[in-house]
Amino acid sequence: MKFVSDFLIIGSGIAGLSYALKVAEHGRVALVTKREVSTTATGLAQGGIAAVASASDSFAEHIRDTMEAGAWLSNEAIVRLVVEEGPAAIEELIRLGVRFTRGASGDYDLTREGGHSQRRIYHAKDETGKEIERALVEMARTHQNITIYEHHVAVDLITESKTARRRVTPNRCLGAYVLDTKTGEVETFGAAITVLATGGAGKVYLYTCNPDVATGDGIAMAYRAGATIANMEFMQFHPTTLYHPHAKSFLISEAVRGEGAILRRRDGTAFMENYHPLKDLAPRDIVARAIDNEMKVHGDDCVFLDITHKDPAFVKDHFPNIHQTCLGYGIDMTREPIPVVPAAHYLCGGVRVDSWGETDLANLFAIGEVACTGLHGANRLASNSLLEGAVFGARAAQRSLEHYRAGQPPFPAIAPWDTCSARNSDEEVVVAHNWDEIRRCMWNYVGIVRSTKRLVRALRRVQMIQEEIADYYWDFYITSDLIELRNIATVAELIIRCALKRQESRGLHYTIDYPHTDDIHWKKDTIIRKTF
Repeated sequence: MKFVSDFLIIGSGIAGLSYALKVAEHGRVALVTKREVSTTATGLAQGGIAAVASASDSFAEHIRDTMEAGAWLSNEAIVRLVVEEGPAAIEELIRLGVRFTRGASGDYDLTREGGHSQRRIYHAKDETGKEIERALVEMARTHQNITIYEHHVAVDLITESKTARRRVTPNRCLGAYVLDTKTGEVETFGAAITVLATGGAGKVYLYTCNPDVATGDGIAMAYRAGATIANMEFMQFHPTTLYHPHAKSFLISEAVRGEGAILRRRDGTAFMENYHPLKDLAPRDIVARAIDNEMKVHGDDCVFLDITHKDPAFVKDHFPNIHQTCLGYGIDMTREPIPVVPAAHYLCGGVRVDSWGETDLANLFAIGEVACTGLHGANRLASNSLLEGAVFGARAAQRSLEHYRAGQPPFPAIAPWDTCSARNSDEEVVVAHNWDEIRRCMWNYVGIVRSTKRLVRALRRVQMIQEEIADYYWDFYITSDLIELRNIATVAELIIRCALKRQESRGLHYTIDYPHTDDIHWKKDTIIRKTF
């Protein structure tokens, strides 16, 4: 093995970096990331991070808001754990150098977002994730026990069964094969503990506000290795992304509605009062479906988010990045409503883990958006994602160190990556075409509103594409594009299969064939495991 460490972390968002900084005090850390270390969904998070911080708020209220947003599918014990550990997670981020916005009094300027009953959102203007990423990256880069490998794409997890070429019980993770995109070589990264912190899978859909790296890699790798996957049908569509021919799915933060923005039709009519008592502050699944319905009923390409009734100075101060970005597209949000549409945003399912971020594959952890912890249930409450990443980064580190100190069985020899008879590809158009077809298929058939007929059609098409990918995969040298194509095809299949299993409508999963919620039969997780 060329690279051996005590802890291998795949991903460099808030979860992966929080974990790295804790375990690096006790062992060697290899942190692998697909692009530059700061190219993460964390870095794009605008709104903030939720935690109880005022006398008018309480853990009980944050728990209730989370359970209600999650359509009562969230694991209440996990919700309580995350909420109660939230204030300590905020303090740790501040200790690491994160500068949250303060008000004129010097206290932190807590804001409110959809689904929250209280102001409990810590933020750094409207670039909270960017500020968190900055602080954590600075700490990680200067830590002598952390080695960061940028432009490295994980290909597959290495398991003891795969290494021994026979079924080993219990199986365990030994690291990962990783493609160095600069050299084209696949390297072997061995580690006592492996952590998936790879983020979400928004790029499975045609329209998304996720970064280009969000191709579901960790979920696909974990599934292929035999880990349990859960609740993949719950893909959250952010209600408000900028609608403009030259904008690449720029997200308009939930906090804009939190500060009073109103959703309107093209003729100026406010419509959210027709869908939920909280109107424009309703949970995201409600708002996304409402916008989708309004666009279909009225034949419009978008709806409009209006905050022009607020003082322009207030808008510019609270949302400087959004204001400047919109201006760049000729839209002054202080004078005119912002055209918006929904886009794939946050995956509430993922690799199933326990309260410590541990999967059912020994020595493999999953934290952040790649994991299904039980916090989000059927729909994520705004600004709970960064909180989950920080809390579970710390918890997974604690449990990993316990395993590390207890010692590990002898580490077997791992064979290098075998290219077999692969050759350079002269048909890259195949990759591009299949990539586009999967994403269009998912958008058209597995979107905000679903039906069994559409899902069956989508599954059939995705499985045909997977057969083409499998043939292509073993014939040619792998590239980052081919790795990501293989992964989005796997994740697309998992989303569709979970959606077909759940015969009810709940949270982010709405099907016209089962329009009602069924607490008797379906108040449970949807589970998928690979059969070997």
